[in-house]
Amino acid sequence: MQPRLIVEKTIRQLDVQLTDGGDSIFNWPVHHFPEGIPEPQRETLLADYTRVTRDTLVPAIARLRDYLKKDYLRHARSTIGLSQMQGGARLYQFLIEQNTTLPLSAEALHRTGLAEVARIQEAMKAITRQVGFSGTLPEFFEHVRTDPALRAGGAADIQKEFEDIRQRIVAHLPGQFSNPPRDPLEIRAQPSYKDDPGTVRRTGASGYYQGGSPDGSRPGIFFYVVGSTPEMDSLFLHEAIPGHHLQTCIAQHNSSLPAFLRFDGPSAYLEGWGLYSETLWKELGVETDPYRRFGGLNMEIVRAMRLVVDTGIHAKGWSREEAIRYMLDNSGVGREEAESAVDRYIATPAQALAYKVGELTILELKGQAQRQLRDRFDPRAFHEQILATGALPMSVLKEKVNQWLSSSMTHE
Repeated sequence: MQPRLIVEKTIRQLDVQLTDGGDSIFNWPVHHFPEGIPEPQRETLLADYTRVTRDTLVPAIARLRDYLKKDYLRHARSTIGLSQMQGGARLYQFLIEQNTTLPLSAEALHRTGLAEVARIQEAMKAITRQVGFSGTLPEFFEHVRTDPALRAGGAADIQKEFEDIRQRIVAHLPGQFSNPPRDPLEIRAQPSYKDDPGTVRRTGASGYYQGGSPDGSRPGIFFYVVGSTPEMDSLFLHEAIPGHHLQTCIAQHNSSLPAFLRFDGPSAYLEGWGLYSETLWKELGVETDPYRRFGGLNMEIVRAMRLVVDTGIHAKGWSREEAIRYMLDNSGVGREEAESAVDRYIATPAQALAYKVGELTILELKGQAQRQLRDRFDPRAFHEQILATGALPMSVLKEKVNQWLSSSMTHE
Protein backbone atom coordinates (compact mmCIF):
# COMPACT_ATOMS: atom_id res chain seq x y z
CA MET A 1 0.00 0.00 0.00
CA GLN A 2 1.06 3.57 -0.57
CA PRO A 3 1.74 5.79 2.45
CA ARG A 4 -1.24 7.78 3.70
CA LEU A 5 0.65 11.01 2.97
CA ILE A 6 0.84 10.17 -0.75
CA VAL A 7 -2.77 9.04 -0.99
CA GLU A 8 -4.00 12.27 0.59
CA LYS A 9 -1.95 14.36 -1.85
CA THR A 10 -3.30 12.34 -4.78
CA ILE A 11 -6.86 12.94 -3.61
CA ARG A 12 -6.17 16.69 -3.48
CA GLN A 13 -4.74 16.59 -7.01
CA LEU A 14 -7.83 14.83 -8.29
CA ASP A 15 -10.05 17.31 -6.47
CA VAL A 16 -8.40 20.14 -8.44
CA GLN A 17 -9.41 18.47 -11.69
CA LEU A 18 -12.99 18.17 -10.46
CA THR A 19 -13.41 21.78 -9.26
CA ASP A 20 -12.42 23.81 -12.29
CA GLY A 21 -15.54 25.90 -12.75
CA GLY A 22 -17.38 23.47 -15.00
CA ASP A 23 -14.90 23.47 -17.90
CA SER A 24 -12.40 20.64 -17.65
CA ILE A 25 -8.72 21.39 -18.12
CA PHE A 26 -8.78 18.54 -20.65
CA ASN A 27 -10.76 20.81 -22.97
CA TRP A 28 -7.78 23.16 -23.22
CA PRO A 29 -6.85 22.06 -26.80
CA VAL A 30 -10.24 23.01 -28.22
CA HIS A 31 -9.97 26.48 -26.72
CA HIS A 32 -6.58 26.98 -28.41
CA PHE A 33 -6.94 25.67 -31.96
CA PRO A 34 -3.94 25.88 -34.29
CA GLU A 35 -4.32 27.83 -37.50
CA GLY A 36 -5.87 26.02 -40.45
CA ILE A 37 -8.77 24.26 -38.72
CA PRO A 38 -12.03 25.62 -40.21
CA GLU A 39 -14.75 27.01 -37.97
CA PRO A 40 -17.36 24.25 -38.58
CA GLN A 41 -14.78 21.62 -37.63
CA ARG A 42 -13.86 23.59 -34.53
CA GLU A 43 -17.47 23.63 -33.39
CA THR A 44 -17.75 19.86 -33.88
CA LEU A 45 -14.51 19.19 -32.01
CA LEU A 46 -15.52 21.49 -29.17
CA ALA A 47 -18.86 19.72 -28.79
CA ASP A 48 -17.22 16.27 -28.92
CA TYR A 49 -14.50 17.18 -26.41
CA THR A 50 -17.02 18.72 -24.03
CA ARG A 51 -19.30 15.68 -24.19
CA VAL A 52 -16.50 13.16 -23.61
CA THR A 53 -14.90 15.07 -20.74
CA ARG A 54 -18.30 15.72 -19.11
CA ASP A 55 -19.82 12.26 -19.57
CA THR A 56 -16.77 9.96 -19.48
CA LEU A 57 -13.52 11.48 -18.27
CA VAL A 58 -14.63 13.63 -15.33
CA PRO A 59 -16.90 10.88 -13.91
CA ALA A 60 -13.99 8.43 -14.15
CA ILE A 61 -11.74 10.83 -12.23
CA ALA A 62 -14.51 11.23 -9.65
CA ARG A 63 -14.77 7.44 -9.24
CA LEU A 64 -10.99 7.19 -8.75
CA ARG A 65 -11.04 10.04 -6.22
CA ASP A 66 -13.95 8.48 -4.34
CA TYR A 67 -12.30 5.06 -4.27
CA LEU A 68 -9.08 6.51 -2.83
CA LYS A 69 -10.97 8.61 -0.32
CA LYS A 70 -13.58 6.11 0.85
CA ASP A 71 -11.75 2.79 0.54
CA TYR A 72 -8.01 2.88 -0.13
CA LEU A 73 -7.11 5.68 2.29
CA ARG A 74 -8.11 3.75 5.40
CA HIS A 75 -5.74 0.92 4.43
CA ALA A 76 -2.80 3.20 3.55
CA ARG A 77 0.47 2.91 5.49
CA SER A 78 1.32 5.25 8.33
CA THR A 79 5.03 4.70 7.57
CA ILE A 80 6.85 6.20 4.59
CA GLY A 81 9.96 4.04 4.06
CA LEU A 82 10.03 0.65 2.38
CA SER A 83 12.32 -0.82 5.04
CA GLN A 84 9.53 -0.29 7.58
CA MET A 85 7.26 -2.88 5.97
CA GLN A 86 7.60 -6.64 5.62
CA GLY A 87 9.84 -7.55 2.69
CA GLY A 88 10.56 -3.87 2.10
CA ALA A 89 14.35 -4.18 2.16
CA ARG A 90 14.27 -6.82 -0.61
CA LEU A 91 11.81 -4.75 -2.61
CA TYR A 92 14.01 -1.67 -2.30
CA GLN A 93 17.08 -3.61 -3.48
CA PHE A 94 15.10 -4.78 -6.51
CA LEU A 95 14.00 -1.21 -7.27
CA ILE A 96 17.56 0.06 -6.93
CA GLU A 97 18.81 -2.40 -9.53
CA GLN A 98 15.78 -1.79 -11.75
CA ASN A 99 16.26 1.99 -11.76
CA THR A 100 20.06 2.27 -11.78
CA THR A 101 20.58 -0.82 -13.99
CA LEU A 102 23.56 -1.68 -11.78
CA PRO A 103 23.99 -4.08 -8.80
CA LEU A 104 24.40 -1.35 -6.18
CA SER A 105 23.47 -1.48 -2.49
CA ALA A 106 21.56 1.16 -0.56
CA GLU A 107 24.51 1.62 1.81
CA ALA A 108 26.98 2.18 -1.05
CA LEU A 109 24.65 4.69 -2.69
CA HIS A 110 24.19 6.54 0.61
CA ARG A 111 27.97 6.85 1.06
CA THR A 112 28.39 8.00 -2.55
CA GLY A 113 25.74 10.65 -2.02
CA LEU A 114 27.39 11.98 1.13
CA ALA A 115 30.76 12.16 -0.65
CA GLU A 116 29.26 13.96 -3.64
CA VAL A 117 27.45 16.49 -1.44
CA ALA A 118 30.71 17.24 0.40
CA ARG A 119 32.65 17.61 -2.88
CA ILE A 120 30.08 19.96 -4.40
CA GLN A 121 29.88 22.06 -1.25
CA GLU A 122 33.65 22.63 -1.40
CA ALA A 123 33.24 23.92 -4.96
CA MET A 124 30.41 26.17 -3.75
CA LYS A 125 32.54 27.58 -0.95
CA ALA A 126 35.24 28.42 -3.48
CA ILE A 127 32.70 30.51 -5.38
CA THR A 128 31.63 32.38 -2.24
CA ARG A 129 35.28 33.31 -1.74
CA GLN A 130 35.60 34.29 -5.41
CA VAL A 131 32.71 36.77 -5.19
CA GLY A 132 33.88 38.10 -1.82
CA PHE A 133 30.96 36.83 0.26
CA SER A 134 31.94 36.71 3.93
CA GLY A 135 29.01 34.70 5.32
CA THR A 136 28.40 30.98 5.63
CA LEU A 137 27.32 28.71 2.80
CA PRO A 138 23.70 28.55 4.04
CA GLU A 139 23.70 32.36 4.16
CA PHE A 140 24.94 32.42 0.57
CA PHE A 141 22.13 30.03 -0.40
CA GLU A 142 19.68 32.52 1.05
CA HIS A 143 21.42 35.42 -0.69
CA VAL A 144 21.20 33.71 -4.09
CA ARG A 145 17.58 32.69 -3.48
CA THR A 146 16.37 36.16 -2.46
CA ASP A 147 18.63 38.74 -4.18
CA PRO A 148 16.39 40.72 -6.59
CA ALA A 149 19.35 41.15 -8.95
CA LEU A 150 19.36 37.38 -9.50
CA ARG A 151 15.65 37.06 -10.19
CA ALA A 152 14.63 36.37 -13.76
CA GLY A 153 13.04 39.26 -15.67
CA GLY A 154 9.85 39.23 -17.70
CA ALA A 155 8.89 36.56 -20.20
CA ALA A 156 10.59 38.36 -23.10
CA ASP A 157 13.85 38.72 -21.13
CA ILE A 158 13.88 35.06 -20.14
CA GLN A 159 13.14 33.97 -23.71
CA LYS A 160 15.98 36.09 -25.07
CA GLU A 161 18.39 34.80 -22.43
CA PHE A 162 17.67 31.18 -23.32
CA GLU A 163 18.07 31.98 -27.00
CA ASP A 164 21.47 33.53 -26.25
CA ILE A 165 22.48 30.47 -24.23
CA ARG A 166 21.48 28.27 -27.15
CA GLN A 167 23.62 30.24 -29.58
CA ARG A 168 26.69 30.04 -27.34
CA ILE A 169 26.33 26.30 -26.89
CA VAL A 170 25.65 25.55 -30.56
CA ALA A 171 28.77 27.48 -31.54
CA HIS A 172 30.89 25.14 -29.39
CA LEU A 173 29.15 21.86 -30.28
CA PRO A 174 31.51 20.81 -33.13
CA GLY A 175 34.38 20.46 -30.66
CA GLN A 176 32.41 17.90 -28.64
CA PHE A 177 30.10 16.15 -31.12
CA SER A 178 30.60 14.89 -34.68
CA ASN A 179 27.81 16.13 -36.95
CA PRO A 180 25.32 16.99 -34.18
CA PRO A 181 21.71 16.86 -35.43
CA ARG A 182 20.05 20.12 -36.40
CA ASP A 183 16.50 19.13 -35.57
CA PRO A 184 14.29 22.11 -34.67
CA LEU A 185 14.02 23.06 -31.03
CA GLU A 186 11.49 25.55 -29.70
CA ILE A 187 11.97 27.39 -26.41
CA ARG A 188 8.70 28.17 -24.66
CA ALA A 189 7.41 29.22 -21.28
CA GLN A 190 5.41 26.53 -19.54
CA PRO A 191 1.73 26.67 -20.60
CA SER A 192 -0.22 29.04 -18.39
CA TYR A 193 -2.73 26.41 -17.28
CA LYS A 194 0.09 24.66 -15.40
CA ASP A 195 1.07 27.77 -13.45
CA ASP A 196 -1.71 27.54 -10.87
CA PRO A 197 -0.04 26.37 -7.63
CA GLY A 198 -3.14 24.30 -6.94
CA THR A 199 -2.47 22.02 -9.90
CA VAL A 200 -0.43 18.86 -9.91
CA ARG A 201 2.68 20.59 -11.26
CA ARG A 202 4.31 21.35 -7.93
CA THR A 203 7.37 19.19 -8.49
CA GLY A 204 10.06 21.82 -8.09
CA ALA A 205 11.10 21.40 -11.73
CA SER A 206 12.55 24.50 -13.39
CA GLY A 207 11.99 23.18 -16.89
CA TYR A 208 11.37 20.07 -18.94
CA TYR A 209 11.70 18.70 -22.46
CA GLN A 210 9.08 17.37 -24.86
CA GLY A 211 10.47 15.36 -27.75
CA GLY A 212 9.65 16.08 -31.36
CA SER A 213 8.83 13.68 -34.18
CA PRO A 214 11.59 11.62 -35.85
CA ASP A 215 11.08 13.35 -39.21
CA GLY A 216 11.41 16.81 -37.67
CA SER A 217 7.90 17.88 -38.66
CA ARG A 218 7.08 18.48 -34.99
CA PRO A 219 9.92 20.21 -33.14
CA GLY A 220 11.29 19.30 -29.77
CA ILE A 221 10.24 21.80 -27.12
CA PHE A 222 12.12 23.05 -24.09
CA PHE A 223 9.59 24.39 -21.58
CA TYR A 224 10.97 26.61 -18.85
CA VAL A 225 9.67 27.57 -15.39
CA VAL A 226 12.29 29.99 -14.14
CA GLY A 227 12.36 32.18 -11.07
CA SER A 228 16.07 33.00 -10.83
CA THR A 229 18.86 33.35 -13.37
CA PRO A 230 21.79 31.37 -11.86
CA GLU A 231 20.47 27.97 -12.96
CA MET A 232 19.48 28.91 -16.51
CA ASP A 233 22.67 27.73 -18.25
CA SER A 234 22.73 24.37 -16.51
CA LEU A 235 19.00 23.90 -17.04
CA PHE A 236 19.37 24.40 -20.79
CA LEU A 237 22.38 22.06 -20.96
CA HIS A 238 20.33 19.32 -19.28
CA GLU A 239 16.91 19.67 -20.85
CA ALA A 240 17.83 20.88 -24.32
CA ILE A 241 21.33 20.93 -25.87
CA PRO A 242 23.33 18.75 -25.53
CA GLY A 243 20.99 17.06 -23.04
CA HIS A 244 17.64 15.50 -23.81
CA HIS A 245 17.08 17.18 -27.18
CA LEU A 246 20.39 16.16 -28.74
CA GLN A 247 20.30 12.65 -27.27
CA THR A 248 16.70 12.09 -28.34
CA CYS A 249 17.33 13.27 -31.89
CA ILE A 250 20.43 11.10 -32.35
CA ALA A 251 18.57 8.01 -31.15
CA GLN A 252 15.47 8.70 -33.24
CA HIS A 253 17.50 9.17 -36.43
CA ASN A 254 19.16 5.76 -36.10
CA SER A 255 16.54 3.65 -37.89
CA SER A 256 18.74 0.55 -37.58
CA LEU A 257 17.96 0.42 -33.86
CA PRO A 258 14.88 -1.34 -32.47
CA ALA A 259 12.13 1.02 -31.35
CA PHE A 260 12.73 0.43 -27.64
CA LEU A 261 16.24 1.90 -28.03
CA ARG A 262 15.19 4.75 -30.34
CA PHE A 263 12.24 6.08 -28.38
CA ASP A 264 12.66 5.02 -24.75
CA GLY A 265 15.16 3.64 -22.31
CA PRO A 266 16.29 3.41 -18.69
CA SER A 267 16.21 6.59 -16.61
CA ALA A 268 19.80 5.92 -15.56
CA TYR A 269 20.86 6.48 -19.16
CA LEU A 270 18.41 9.22 -20.16
CA GLU A 271 18.74 11.32 -17.02
CA GLY A 272 22.36 10.32 -16.55
CA TRP A 273 23.07 11.86 -19.94
CA GLY A 274 21.18 14.99 -18.93
CA LEU A 275 23.30 15.40 -15.80
CA TYR A 276 26.49 14.59 -17.65
CA SER A 277 25.60 17.29 -20.18
CA GLU A 278 25.65 19.81 -17.34
CA THR A 279 29.31 18.93 -16.69
CA LEU A 280 30.22 20.18 -20.20
CA TRP A 281 29.54 23.80 -19.23
CA LYS A 282 33.15 24.91 -19.71
CA GLU A 283 33.64 23.13 -23.04
CA LEU A 284 30.38 24.62 -24.35
CA GLY A 285 31.09 28.21 -23.33
CA VAL A 286 28.49 28.81 -20.62
CA GLU A 287 28.41 29.42 -16.86
CA THR A 288 31.25 31.91 -17.22
CA ASP A 289 29.71 34.06 -14.47
CA PRO A 290 30.41 32.74 -10.92
CA TYR A 291 26.75 32.99 -9.98
CA ARG A 292 25.79 30.89 -13.02
CA ARG A 293 28.43 28.32 -12.03
CA PHE A 294 26.98 28.33 -8.52
CA GLY A 295 23.54 27.73 -10.02
CA GLY A 296 24.91 24.72 -11.88
CA LEU A 297 26.43 23.38 -8.67
CA ASN A 298 23.15 23.90 -6.85
CA MET A 299 21.34 21.83 -9.48
CA GLU A 300 24.02 19.16 -9.16
CA ILE A 301 23.88 19.01 -5.38
CA VAL A 302 20.13 18.38 -5.47
CA ARG A 303 20.78 15.24 -7.55
CA ALA A 304 23.56 14.19 -5.15
CA MET A 305 21.24 14.67 -2.19
CA ARG A 306 18.78 12.28 -3.81
CA LEU A 307 21.21 9.44 -3.16
CA VAL A 308 21.33 10.39 0.51
CA VAL A 309 17.66 11.16 1.04
CA ASP A 310 16.12 8.31 -0.98
CA THR A 311 18.26 5.71 0.78
CA GLY A 312 17.78 7.53 4.09
CA ILE A 313 13.99 7.21 3.79
CA HIS A 314 13.78 3.68 2.38
CA ALA A 315 16.78 1.94 3.98
CA LYS A 316 17.63 3.90 7.13
CA GLY A 317 14.22 4.80 8.51
CA TRP A 318 14.44 8.59 8.09
CA SER A 319 11.28 10.57 8.77
CA ARG A 320 9.84 12.99 6.23
CA GLU A 321 11.00 15.95 8.29
CA GLU A 322 14.55 14.55 8.61
CA ALA A 323 14.74 14.23 4.83
CA ILE A 324 13.39 17.76 4.28
CA ARG A 325 15.78 19.22 6.85
CA TYR A 326 18.76 17.53 5.19
CA MET A 327 17.86 19.15 1.85
CA LEU A 328 17.33 22.57 3.41
CA ASP A 329 20.61 22.41 5.34
CA ASN A 330 22.75 21.30 2.41
CA SER A 331 21.48 23.21 -0.62
CA GLY A 332 19.74 26.34 -1.82
CA VAL A 333 16.31 24.77 -2.34
CA GLY A 334 13.35 26.39 -0.62
CA ARG A 335 10.97 24.70 1.80
CA GLU A 336 8.23 24.07 -0.77
CA GLU A 337 10.64 22.53 -3.27
CA ALA A 338 12.23 20.33 -0.58
CA GLU A 339 8.83 19.08 0.60
CA SER A 340 7.74 18.31 -2.96
CA ALA A 341 11.00 16.49 -3.71
CA VAL A 342 10.87 14.38 -0.56
CA ASP A 343 7.25 13.41 -1.23
CA ARG A 344 8.30 12.33 -4.71
CA TYR A 345 11.01 10.07 -3.26
CA ILE A 346 8.50 8.61 -0.82
CA ALA A 347 6.01 7.86 -3.61
CA THR A 348 8.51 6.40 -6.12
CA PRO A 349 11.31 4.63 -4.21
CA ALA A 350 14.69 4.45 -6.01
CA GLN A 351 13.53 6.33 -9.13
CA ALA A 352 15.52 9.43 -8.23
CA LEU A 353 18.69 7.39 -7.73
CA ALA A 354 19.01 6.86 -11.47
CA TYR A 355 20.08 10.43 -12.28
CA LYS A 356 23.32 10.68 -10.35
CA VAL A 357 24.25 7.03 -10.88
CA GLY A 358 23.92 7.49 -14.64
CA GLU A 359 26.03 10.65 -14.63
CA LEU A 360 28.75 9.13 -12.44
CA THR A 361 28.87 6.05 -14.68
CA ILE A 362 29.38 8.15 -17.82
CA LEU A 363 32.03 10.25 -16.07
CA GLU A 364 33.76 7.08 -14.89
CA LEU A 365 33.83 5.75 -18.47
CA LYS A 366 35.13 9.09 -19.74
CA GLY A 367 37.95 9.08 -17.18
CA GLN A 368 38.81 5.52 -18.14
CA ALA A 369 38.94 6.48 -21.83
CA GLN A 370 41.12 9.52 -21.10
CA ARG A 371 43.59 7.44 -19.09
CA GLN A 372 43.86 4.68 -21.67
CA LEU A 373 43.86 6.80 -24.83
CA ARG A 374 45.82 9.75 -23.39
CA ASP A 375 46.53 12.27 -26.15
CA ARG A 376 44.45 10.22 -28.60
CA PHE A 377 41.29 10.82 -26.58
CA ASP A 378 38.69 12.62 -28.69
CA PRO A 379 35.51 13.73 -26.90
CA ARG A 380 33.61 13.49 -30.19
CA ALA A 381 34.45 9.79 -30.54
CA PHE A 382 33.63 9.14 -26.88
CA HIS A 383 30.26 10.90 -27.11
CA GLU A 384 29.46 8.92 -30.25
CA GLN A 385 30.02 5.69 -28.31
CA ILE A 386 27.66 6.89 -25.58
CA LEU A 387 24.91 8.19 -27.88
CA ALA A 388 24.92 6.26 -31.16
CA THR A 389 23.17 3.10 -29.95
CA GLY A 390 20.30 4.64 -28.03
CA ALA A 391 19.45 4.36 -24.35
CA LEU A 392 21.29 1.37 -22.89
CA PRO A 393 21.37 -0.05 -19.36
CA MET A 394 24.48 1.15 -17.56
CA SER A 395 25.90 -2.38 -17.37
CA VAL A 396 25.60 -2.76 -21.15
CA LEU A 397 27.01 0.73 -21.76
CA LYS A 398 30.05 -0.14 -19.65
CA GLU A 399 30.64 -3.30 -21.67
CA LYS A 400 30.24 -1.42 -24.94
CA VAL A 401 32.77 1.29 -24.01
CA ASN A 402 35.21 -1.31 -22.69
CA GLN A 403 35.04 -3.16 -26.02
CA TRP A 404 35.60 0.11 -27.89
CA LEU A 405 38.62 0.92 -25.75
CA SER A 406 40.05 -2.59 -26.20
CA SER A 407 39.66 -2.26 -29.96
CA SER A 408 41.25 1.20 -29.91
CA MET A 409 44.24 -0.06 -27.94
CA THR A 410 44.83 -3.07 -30.20
CA HIS A 411 44.92 -0.79 -33.25
CA GLU A 412 47.34 1.62 -31.61
